[in-house]
Amino acid sequence: MKRVSDIPKLRSAWWEVGLQASVDAGIAGVAKALPRLIATAFRRAMAADRAGTIATIGITVTAGVMATLGLLTTQRVLIAVLSQGPTVERVEAAVPALLTLVVLTAVRGALGIASGWTQTRLEPRLRQQAERSLFEATTAVPLSAYDSEGFTDELERGSGRGVDAVWNVVRHAINLMAGVIGVIAAGAALAILHPLLPAALLAASVPEAWSALRAGGQRYREYLLGSIRRRRVWILTELMARRGSAAELRAYHLRDFLLRQYDVVMDAETAAQLRLARAVTATTTTGAIITGVCNAGVYGLLAGLLVTGHLPLAAAATAVVALQSARNSLHVATIYINELYADGRHLRDLEEFLTRARRLTPSGPAEPLMPPPFRTLRLDAVTLTYADRDRPAVDGVSLTIQAGQTVAFVGENGSGKTTLAAVLMGLRTPDRGTVWWDEHRLPDLDAGAVRAAFSAVTQDHWQWPFTAETNIRLGDLSVDGGRDPVEAAARAAVAHEMILDLPHGYATLLDRSFEGGQDLSGGQWQRLAAARGFFRDADLLIMDEPSSALDARAEAALFASVRARHGAKTTVLITHRLANVRHADVIFVLHEGRLVDQGTHAELIAGGGLYKTWYDLQKIGYTDA
Repeated sequence: MKRVSDIPKLRSAWWEVGLQASVDAGIAGVAKALPRLIATAFRRAMAADRAGTIATIGITVTAGVMATLGLLTTQRVLIAVLSQGPTVERVEAAVPALLTLVVLTAVRGALGIASGWTQTRLEPRLRQQAERSLFEATTAVPLSAYDSEGFTDELERGSGRGVDAVWNVVRHAINLMAGVIGVIAAGAALAILHPLLPAALLAASVPEAWSALRAGGQRYREYLLGSIRRRRVWILTELMARRGSAAELRAYHLRDFLLRQYDVVMDAETAAQLRLARAVTATTTTGAIITGVCNAGVYGLLAGLLVTGHLPLAAAATAVVALQSARNSLHVATIYINELYADGRHLRDLEEFLTRARRLTPSGPAEPLMPPPFRTLRLDAVTLTYADRDRPAVDGVSLTIQAGQTVAFVGENGSGKTTLAAVLMGLRTPDRGTVWWDEHRLPDLDAGAVRAAFSAVTQDHWQWPFTAETNIRLGDLSVDGGRDPVEAAARAAVAHEMILDLPHGYATLLDRSFEGGQDLSGGQWQRLAAARGFFRDADLLIMDEPSSALDARAEAALFASVRARHGAKTTVLITHRLANVRHADVIFVLHEGRLVDQGTHAELIAGGGLYKTWYDLQKIGYTDA
């Protein structure tokens, strides 16, 4: 029998095998896609700050031109100083070129300062624009997107280095432009001296470029393979270093267990990083050795030209300067090509995620209908199966809800109640079957208007880190009627007195990670979630286990508020406490995703089916039997 601590290690190997094919394919395609990715990054830069982008490009190109002129001027100075003749005459001949060199150096220094300023101005705007586009995508995709294979891994890669890569690609492309200008300048200077010198220099640079690009590919391959490990480490960090899990961690003595889980994941990560270090070191060492030999050959060629008289001494001296400048420019160009290749892969991760998110986001009808207040909501043979499940969560369910009714979905855990409610609200699209809003199909209606007509108190409500008032107002941010509607919703949810007892009442921040913030108990958070649901004046309110953490008095008061809606508004109750649904107009009984019974409480008790069995089991706790 496997120990628990062995399981992540087995899974880690399986994950890496599953990812390998896509990783190798991805690396092979980046070079081909790099021009398009650079264009994409610059389009984003122009959209974020058009003036800053143009200024940055213009300054960089001008600085490169100044560097070119500076090198050619230096060449003129050296030729004048090293030529034959009296020293005074040689110096006098070099003075104009020296003055020009001083001016060019000063201008280039000023351009460097200006370039730094424009890039500093452009970076935060571009980063904000890229990150916002990511969040626009993640908040627009349907819930089913998070169930699809690989979506979370693609999101992790896109939201990690992908956002940073947008700015990095722009920066590296601009710097590469400057490096290429420098290479062209040095090449032109060398070509003037002898045509063999630039060709030899270019050939000598190939090994360095090869090793840099190959090492970048090795790093990126390991980055992709380690995406799931990084997420696991992040989760373990949350479990071991956050306030929310601290109490249970200590109560169940989970410290050693979680540390073992951390060791398993990080042992695999460390081993992978060591393998990567060995591979990268071997690649860069090989490239450095070959590059050194090639550089020696370049200087050997220069010496040969000097000895054979094909190159005079003054020209040889300027050739050394030009070679050194060309070597520096080529080295810079190689670095930025490698950086572009590396960050281009991360940018492609972001763009591929955004493309997938757009593909998963439903476009809706071309001319959506604005829904009138519904008279009936009808589900017709609705079936929905989650991507990672074999059995449908909802299996061929047909039912009708009349406006003004209070209805209930009851069933055991996993019977499909919450999924059915999500289908009813349009949050999940069924695989088969149709949801009807009167005579209209739900997908034909304006999605925003449909969601505005529904309100929900979800089973897994989120504890929003805002004030108590804002937590309630999140139910409908379009409402701006002062404090009165907020307090009315809080009273309906039995939360008003509880909120007043907080240090700052409705203005109390509900997050202990900030100074002055407060914690709420599970039951208090549930009251706040219920108040959020009541705050929206919706045609239909869905309450999914709204009282599971409430005390008896609060639970009774909450369901009294629900009964007060009867006739005026439609309510769907999802709960295991069957005493709370006795007054429902219709109770729908679900079992393993199927609708197996329906009726009033009295009818279902008389029918003697599953509902009566569950009701009798709960009743035992309140009798002496």
